[in-house]
Amino acid sequence: MARSALTRDEVLDTAAALVREHGPDALTMRRLAAELGTAVTSIYWHVGNRESLLDALVARTVSDLGTIRPRGATPAERIVSVARALRRALRERPHLVAMVHERGLTERMFLPAQRALVHEAHAAGLRGAHAARAVRAVQFQVVGYVLVERNRERAPAQSPAEEELWRGEDAEADGPLARALAAPIDTERLFTDSVRALVEGLLADASGETGKEAGKETGKEAGKDTGDGIVGRGPYSQ
Repeated sequence: MARSALTRDEVLDTAAALVREHGPDALTMRRLAAELGTAVTSIYWHVGNRESLLDALVARTVSDLGTIRPRGATPAERIVSVARALRRALRERPHLVAMVHERGLTERMFLPAQRALVHEAHAAGLRGAHAARAVRAVQFQVVGYVLVERNRERAPAQSPAEEELWRGEDAEADGPLARALAAPIDTERLFTDSVRALVEGLLADASGETGKEAGKETGKEAGKDTGDGIVGRGPYSQ
């Protein structure tokens, strides 16, 4: 039975799958053609040479990370949902993300997620430097967590392993803690808990700062010293 007409998207899908599983070095035009059951010349016709193919995969990866959408009833829930979706996207395509980084497009790749975080930070009442700090803190938490996960997965087998070490500890007479540290890590739950705690802290800090800034504005309107030696300093002037 004759093969249906090959499409550019089909070529990119198969190429992306090869890179995800084996890394970019495994992506050759001959191997890609074999996976698709077509001639190498057909691959060239659809995507150009190998370098053009890699560029197309990078562009698609940047585009894919632009599809993240917040979910949840509150700004805090939606910020956590963006963080979880971003982590999942990075975890699913480490080799492709590395290719994006090598081409100097990392910041462009993260921009849509940052925009979503900015929107939710505003919805939570954050503005200016406080909102920027929240956006960057969440992004750094996601990227740092993913790097730790990848390093743990690629590290040589540990002997003794963390679980073995904690079986012999009493964790300062806290048996349940020692047993919990000796148990396998639920990385999904740990990530969600850590991001939620971070977001709650950022929003709580922002509420306190908002109150302080409101007091400063009141002092400004009255022409009085705001309490820090500067008369009428605005909320975003530092």
